[in-house]
Amino acid sequence: MGFDEIIPALALIAVLILVLPSFIRTNLKKKVFLKNLSIWGIIVLFLMIILYTIY
Repeated sequence: MGFDEIIPALALIAVLILVLPSFIRTNLKKKVFLKNLSIWGIIVLFLMIILYTIY
C-alpha cells in the first residue's frame, strides 16, 4: 500500500471524524436515522450504477 492509497484513506477518515458527531446528534430518533440512511443508500446505489455503466 503506497502513499497514493494511504493519503485518500486518511482524508476520508478525517472527514468521517468531523461529520460523525453532528450526524449522530441529528439522528437520535430511530425513524429519522432510518430515513437518512435509506436516502444515503439510494444515493450510493445510484452512483454505483452510473459508475458501473461508465466503466
